[in-house]
Amino acid sequence: MSTAYPEGLPAPFVHPAPPSAPELPDGVEPTSLAPDWRVWMGFSALLVGFVAAAVGAVILTLIGGAFDGSVVASGKLANPSPAVNILATVVQDLCLIGAAVFFARIAGRPRPWDFGLRGTRFWPAVGWALVTWGAFLIVTLAWVNLIGADDASEKLPSELGADKSDLALVSVGILVCVIAPLAEEFFFRGFFFTALRSWKGIWPAALVTGLIFGGIHAGSSNIAFLVPLAFFGFSLCLLYAKTGSLYPCIAIHAANNSIAFCSSQGWGWQMAPVLVATLALVALVCWLVRRVAGPTPAWALS
Repeated sequence: MSTAYPEGLPAPFVHPAPPSAPELPDGVEPTSLAPDWRVWMGFSALLVGFVAAAVGAVILTLIGGAFDGSVVASGKLANPSPAVNILATVVQDLCLIGAAVFFARIAGRPRPWDFGLRGTRFWPAVGWALVTWGAFLIVTLAWVNLIGADDASEKLPSELGADKSDLALVSVGILVCVIAPLAEEFFFRGFFFTALRSWKGIWPAALVTGLIFGGIHAGSSNIAFLVPLAFFGFSLCLLYAKTGSLYPCIAIHAANNSIAFCSSQGWGWQMAPVLVATLALVALVCWLVRRVAGPTPAWALS
């Protein structure tokens, strides 16, 4: 039923409806709008990221050596300081993120949800995340018993100089528990696995991603534990495929790293506050990213 207005009088102003998330065309499924990332992009980003990280580490080591006098007459460098080691590792993580974004742009402007930065159903995600973590712990325990290894502690905190000062300890803790999980999940699950699954599907992509994920930890973990770490990387890919979101993967990765970090320091009750602080910081970073990126379209939600 329409309302007539007296001749000569304007109709009252009607506020336009607020803009809503873009709708999908008829017949188009969300899965068909997955980013068109190819397998060569994933491997190229992996290579470029680590080469750039190696160059950055050399530059930081030279700069650090020039300042602290560790450059000797032969032109060789002594062991870098904890600050240089920590910064070099941060640069490595940033290079991985940068390489992923760079190669993703070849297929078009990447959006945060293309990398899995999108919401999902909370309780199912929690359940699947705990199943993933539990499976990793069971495999690790079985592997330790099989090979008879007795030292599962992480070497990375000591190699980064966490024992040199309280500031170094806190810096290494943030790096290991917060920065590394964010960067590694963004690259390996958000980009690399996504590029590979467009080639041969979920299972082969998860297997390859897991093997590479385990391999890159050869310098920071006991070599005997690379197999469980490869399984962890494989399982995180399946978790991402199941939930459609990178957030559960980041949370489990951060929680696992925080416990491993505390174990490397011989801590007991300190694990609880470190775990809570780690998850809070990770949640804050993810929230800030979502605030900057803007709302996720309804069709991109899991």
